Amino acid sequence: MKTNSLFEKLDKTLSPIGAKIGNQIHLKAVSTGMMLTLPMIVIGSLFLIVANPPINPDLIDPNTTNIFLKFLLSWKDFAVKNYSLITTPYDMTMGMLGLITAFTIAFSLASEYKMKSAMSGLISMAVFLMICAPMSDGNIPTEFLGTNGLFLAILIGIISVEITRLIEKKGFEVKLPSSVPPAVTAFINSMFPLLANIIILYGLNIIVKIIFGVSIPQGILQLLNPALSVVDNIWGFLLIVTFGNILWLIGVNGTSIIFPIVFTLGITNTGLNAELIAAGKEPNIYMNLQMFRATVLGGAGNTLGLCILMLKSKSVHLKSLGRLSTIPGICGINEPIIFGSPIVFNPILAIPFIITPIVTVSMTYFAQVFGIIGTGHIVDPSFTPFFIQAYLSSLDFRNVIFSCVIVIVSIFIYYPFFKVYEKNILKQESAQN
Repeated sequence: MKTNSLFEKLDKTLSPIGAKIGNQIHLKAVSTGMMLTLPMIVIGSLFLIVANPPINPDLIDPNTTNIFLKFLLSWKDFAVKNYSLITTPYDMTMGMLGLITAFTIAFSLASEYKMKSAMSGLISMAVFLMICAPMSDGNIPTEFLGTNGLFLAILIGIISVEITRLIEKKGFEVKLPSSVPPAVTAFINSMFPLLANIIILYGLNIIVKIIFGVSIPQGILQLLNPALSVVDNIWGFLLIVTFGNILWLIGVNGTSIIFPIVFTLGITNTGLNAELIAAGKEPNIYMNLQMFRATVLGGAGNTLGLCILMLKSKSVHLKSLGRLSTIPGICGINEPIIFGSPIVFNPILAIPFIITPIVTVSMTYFAQVFGIIGTGHIVDPSFTPFFIQAYLSSLDFRNVIFSCVIVIVSIFIYYPFFKVYEKNILKQESAQN
């Protein structure tokens, strides 16, 4: 009865908010546009996994190991030598997510308005390139073409369509004689929205650069990189991790923003623990790399539990998404879930997305402090299945069991919110059918 009562309260509180936000035309376009990028995200992520086999060669003696680990060592050697070739599909999909999203969101919003969707998408993409990737000496910078430029891609996708829509509403078009072919008239009139978008959006970028000395995307990154230097404790660490996850909720790659701080901290402290081990002492620095791994177990927001819940969902969409996302999630890649659910701009799933890492990071910290698990003293390879990372971090099987417990905890935290969201999705699917 208590569980049902909780579901009813959550449903009564969150469902109206979710429905209202879900029906808002701009947020609906963001959701649809991000869904269109899902195949790119999934396939690109698979190649990143291939390029990062789950083994640390520094821990293995190739002369005495078994045939399976020898295979992994050969795979690792091949991946290191051919890394750029293997990751090219990732670079051209996930690495271009901002550019792709600029097109898909504008396309989706224009479709909602019954405008020329393809042309709107092209205008948005062109303006995005002008602002985020201006050519210099024949080279196009890629820093903001991926997830770093996603927030700006969302803004440009929406604003560019609204500018085009305003021009169409005001009737800014050339009236040509009927003898002129319609295709020629359409071509001439399509130039006005593009010109207006360039003048307004790219012009704004020029003004910002002249006044502040940085472009709009550079300025946004600087604003989103707070001066949080004191994170070498559980409270500062939780604060910056939560800040990163809040950024994800508005479409900004929060992990990439906080990564330089938390990963550098983790690497440094893990190295200090390794020195203690080498000196015959017990490792006692708890803010190590293992703590960072706990923040992204299943990806930002610890969404592996959500993936597992989706596998059993009655919703066709959520079940398919769960199948697509579980294997990447095991390796810490969860863009399919974040943009496919979506969690971005989703008030229902945003709550457990914020809460779960706070709980799991706190659990990991105190589990190290009280000796329930081994303290991290080894730099494990990235994009490795979470249970392998858990073992390699301290060569302690208790860590593997503990990481599985964390996944179970995430399932319990996500469950009530997932059920409310699933109910809304089922209603939409029923209405469509």
